[in-house]
Amino acid sequence: MDNRRNFLKKFVGISGIVVAPAISRVANAAQPASVNNIRLSQSASNTRLVFDLDRSIEHSLFRLHNPERVVVDIKDTRLVDSGLIEEMHNALLKGVRTGVRNGADLRIVLDLSNHVTPRSFLLKPESGAGHRLVIDLEDVKNGAIAKKKAKKPKLRDVVVAIDAGHGGKDPGASGHLGTKEKDITLAIARKLHAVIKKYPGMKPVLIRDGDYYMALRERVKKAREHKADLLISLHADSYRDTRARGSSVYALSVDGASSETARWLAEKENASDLIGGVQLDNKDDMVAEVLLDLSLTGTIQSSLDVGDEVLGELKRIGRVHKKRVQQAGFAVLKSPDVPSILLETAFISNPKEERKLRSPAHQAKTAQAILRGVSDYFGRKAPPGTWLSLNNKEHKTSTGETLAGIAEQYEVSSMDLKMLNRLTSDHLQVGQALKIPYTVA
Repeated sequence: MDNRRNFLKKFVGISGIVVAPAISRVANAAQPASVNNIRLSQSASNTRLVFDLDRSIEHSLFRLHNPERVVVDIKDTRLVDSGLIEEMHNALLKGVRTGVRNGADLRIVLDLSNHVTPRSFLLKPESGAGHRLVIDLEDVKNGAIAKKKAKKPKLRDVVVAIDAGHGGKDPGASGHLGTKEKDITLAIARKLHAVIKKYPGMKPVLIRDGDYYMALRERVKKAREHKADLLISLHADSYRDTRARGSSVYALSVDGASSETARWLAEKENASDLIGGVQLDNKDDMVAEVLLDLSLTGTIQSSLDVGDEVLGELKRIGRVHKKRVQQAGFAVLKSPDVPSILLETAFISNPKEERKLRSPAHQAKTAQAILRGVSDYFGRKAPPGTWLSLNNKEHKTSTGETLAGIAEQYEVSSMDLKMLNRLTSDHLQVGQALKIPYTVA
């Protein structure tokens, strides 16, 4: 019996050593999170409350009406100092009340003077700041008044002129299956028009939207009448060797520009707007020629730049005939003030490429590639005064954020977010940088 008592004493002693820390750990795990501070800030139509926490929490939020209230429940949390809520009020926020729910959860009731749209999100520790719960209260009434009073910015869309080569009595090249270049270019032009139309901040214009003849100079004139920021002329190459294949992109050559200068100089009275309004009729021929050459040189450089972006995207979907942007004196490229590229989409004389050109799926893929190249170019060099020139706002995603939630936060559509950032799904990665499209208020 004595031996048994001694054994039990030893066992209890050992158990105490082992169990006590385990009990301590459980006790610590049961400690509630703490709200250590509350901060209030406001703008014309938005009130923000920031709750400083000692660790991450789970929370929920809902609205109640008559009277207007927003209720926030924070799981397993306590308010360190109830005096923090005494100064939490402004014109929108009449006051803050707190209570305990389910024995351990902190309930916060925000009494409001107007109907609000509430949003909440959690911020992780960074730059010395700890965990934070942010609650935004948008005053629907005052917000609507502020938006109504706000003047719409005088900004415009980037205009992209799309020229379907040939047409009418000019069928262009033909393939072995009887495919006509004029039909292929129009089909791709219409698909390109459709995808650009959906892109926020861009406006497409079809130079030719039917099977009719149009002179090359008329195409340039129409692009300028629409104040185009870019002209894309679509073609389908042909060569006597049916093995030739691949896409090519062209910009105006220096020789082509030099020969064009003489033509524009002959129309001095109509050419002043080409170089920012400088009158040419009171300049001697040499000065006028230099001014026009400078204008053409800048336009050619921009054409080469956007052409390089488009060619890079075409490489991703198929073979290219020339690995660099080529230069030639095509008449349709000779607008002194509109960057212009001519795109040979493929060789219609090649049987395999002819079949691809006839495929609506391949036409759509080509249109998407052109759009990607164009959007990359204007993402870097959007003309001043356009929406795309302001498109530099970014959002870095954090844990738990969704595409729909971010779209709602910035008051844009999920589709615009996906298109601008080339997202193929709604799935986001933590830390991913998203461009935020600008929209007209």
